[in-house]
Amino acid sequence: MSRFGDGLEQAVQKAFTRPAPKSAGAQMRYLVKQLKGTKAVAQMLRISQRTVERYVKDQIKKPRPDLAARLERETKARWQPQIRAKARQKAATTDGIVIDVHARLGYAGAPIGTTDEDRIRHLTVALPPEHAARLFDAQQQGAGDDRLRELTAEALKEVYFQDGGSRAGSLQEVQINDVIHLDFEL
Repeated sequence: MSRFGDGLEQAVQKAFTRPAPKSAGAQMRYLVKQLKGTKAVAQMLRISQRTVERYVKDQIKKPRPDLAARLERETKARWQPQIRAKARQKAATTDGIVIDVHARLGYAGAPIGTTDEDRIRHLTVALPPEHAARLFDAQQQGAGDDRLRELTAEALKEVYFQDGGSRAGSLQEVQINDVIHLDFEL
């Protein structure tokens, strides 16, 4: 995925009510149950069907690092889908989302008396539900990192820099570059 997409996904995962399976065997058994067979899991993880069967029976306990990362990512991507949907729905309708970003922010059409040169800023901003809905909708439709970055910059422009239209009216565009830290909270 992407930095922005992964950040949104991690925010949703914080809403889980139970921890996802941790051991390789438990993760593999969960994926086999979800995908209804060892063959589908083997194809998804790019390993042999026999290897999947060995993990399910706990004959192999420690996967190599690249397989462990894929296994954890695929397990968490399928874990508690109803809880995940409720968390997204709640953020998109009532609660909104909080973004904590430390990055180089640039402007186009900066207000008179200020510079439009980009500079490093650390912002923590609560975005209203409509911005959360835009971000989650774009993510659901498979938007890439660039599109999610644009939507986040748009939200920061409207909420933080223009303060809902009460200042910086001539500000046309905000750009997020060189992201140092990014975190989303529901």
